[in-house]
Amino acid sequence: MYAKFPEGAAKRTDPVAAADVLYDAVIVGGGISGALIALRLSQAGRRVLILEAGPAQDLTLRGYEDYLNRFYSAISKDNQAPYPAIPNAPMPRGTDARPITPGRPDASSYIVQSGPFATDTTYTRVLGGTTMHWEGKTLRMLPEDFRMRTLYGEGADWPLTYEDLVPYYNEAEREIGVSADVEDQAYLGITFDEGYVFPMKGLPLSYLDRMVAKDVDGMPVELDGEQRQLRIRPFPQGRNGIPNPAYDGGKGFVPQGAVSAYQVEVGERCQGNNNCVPLCPVQAKYNAGKTLAVALQSGRVDLVGQAVAHKVHIDEETGRVTEIEYRRYDRPDSPGFTTMRARGRLFVLAANAVENPRLMLASGLRSSSGQMGRNFMDHAYLLAWARLPEVAGTFRGTNCTGGITDLRGGRFRSHQAAFTVDIHNDGWGWCRGAPMTDIMELVDAGGRYGESLRQGLVDRVSRQLQLAFMVEVPANPSNRITVNPDFTDQLGNMRPVLTYDIPEYTMRGVAYARQLSRRIFARLGAEDHTVYNPNFWGYIVHDGEGYEIRGGNHLAGTHVMGGDPATSVVDADQRCWDHQNLYMVGGGSMPTVGTSNVTLTVAALCLRSVRAMLAQLDSESAPINVTFDRRHAAPTTGEVAR
Repeated sequence: MYAKFPEGAAKRTDPVAAADVLYDAVIVGGGISGALIALRLSQAGRRVLILEAGPAQDLTLRGYEDYLNRFYSAISKDNQAPYPAIPNAPMPRGTDARPITPGRPDASSYIVQSGPFATDTTYTRVLGGTTMHWEGKTLRMLPEDFRMRTLYGEGADWPLTYEDLVPYYNEAEREIGVSADVEDQAYLGITFDEGYVFPMKGLPLSYLDRMVAKDVDGMPVELDGEQRQLRIRPFPQGRNGIPNPAYDGGKGFVPQGAVSAYQVEVGERCQGNNNCVPLCPVQAKYNAGKTLAVALQSGRVDLVGQAVAHKVHIDEETGRVTEIEYRRYDRPDSPGFTTMRARGRLFVLAANAVENPRLMLASGLRSSSGQMGRNFMDHAYLLAWARLPEVAGTFRGTNCTGGITDLRGGRFRSHQAAFTVDIHNDGWGWCRGAPMTDIMELVDAGGRYGESLRQGLVDRVSRQLQLAFMVEVPANPSNRITVNPDFTDQLGNMRPVLTYDIPEYTMRGVAYARQLSRRIFARLGAEDHTVYNPNFWGYIVHDGEGYEIRGGNHLAGTHVMGGDPATSVVDADQRCWDHQNLYMVGGGSMPTVGTSNVTLTVAALCLRSVRAMLAQLDSESAPINVTFDRRHAAPTTGEVAR
């Protein structure tokens, strides 16, 4: 969608002019949450301002190609490789994770990790947010995920049910353009409206998926007395496939971006590129820039880039938010900034489950429930890897097309965590850096070169199999985001301090996952090469066995929703109990993280919240467009706090 608009069409808004306007809504963050809300509000005729911490000039084809070129030339090709390092809006990197020294928090990375567990959790602070590096899997949550406390005595219950979210799941799948088939996704209580089809037909399983499925389909497992059989199932994907002509009652679906075979630069069908994480080279994978581009074309959405929110100001008598104070830096590499303010009727914090509570806590707004910043969740990933006895087509297809979902739910969750199993088409890339590490070993240890090197590399990587177990982590008030004035960034904003640990409940799921990986490898006749390094930053010993645990970048909790203001931060509409014109949206509102990637659920929640926002705007006043006296809106120049 980027390329459907002329170069420079999505121009940045003059921040001084924006300071004069009373907006219907001021949104902090230009990721999927902010983009969806801005689009829907603008479609309803509302005037919206988006404050984006990253630069705002990249909503063009040239900007996207600059990201690609930066990724291709990067030595370390991690999730943040396509994006320039911006000291004024720093992004955590997986390589920043550090072992924790007791009593001494690690301040060397943007997220200050105070232990006892260090995580490589990341997010991307550019337009489009973390959808600029996401994997693209769009699973719905299970109905039981919304009732974990009632059913299994773990975590918390939602003030919503699966059925409440179904119409918004449908809407989110349309906006993202999900490719899937209902018959593959209806399991463990997941239901669909009668006659529902996804916008696009499901993408096929990869050759590697099918090789694994030959031996794994029908494999029996028993867990907590329940018998079930495993099946390799295709995942729903947020990437362009073949539009389903039966969608929308036979009206069909028109994807965002072209789908013809020759317009590769503007978002055609998925080509199976294996570097779609972090960035799809043909824009077939959805990113929130596609939604944001449409919103900006409405003429009712203004965007100010290089604008890092600094403080949420409230009226002490009413508790209502009056303005967002932000620091707009002049250049990405310059410490100079201008302090400005944005005013509106409604305010929406749409950053993520780390940045939303960080901003509130830095503003001195801790929530009357005491839950602001608490209950941080991210999936705990356990990787297991093996070499198959025959060529299996590894490194063909997108990073992950299929896996095992049969252990996402069941009564065993009263004792141990559930999980999904991803089959990774990129071999041992995540666990051991393939294929680069294979090349180095063949050259350095094997003395290979020329044809021998090429054949050796093909033989090694084409038989690699990596399983990624995405294990749920329940909400725990001790896992939290806080702030500390001792830790600030270049603009003087307090950085997030993360206190995090992996609970026994999750580790029991991890231990079961490792045993299952051994069984699967044996069934496939594969050589198990899994070895966990005690020096790895995420190494954990459980019941005498060590494991490497990684973060999934699926951020949740920290401003959880609930039906009681004494135990939650926001209500079912994601509106703050303490501040009636402030919405904190996104994964931070989720009381449980379940076993699905969070983006689809985040999108559904935001689409549901828009209805409440519009109702509130309608009830409080009619749309107007006034300007402030410049004497009350003038920016002030500031310097970095020392």
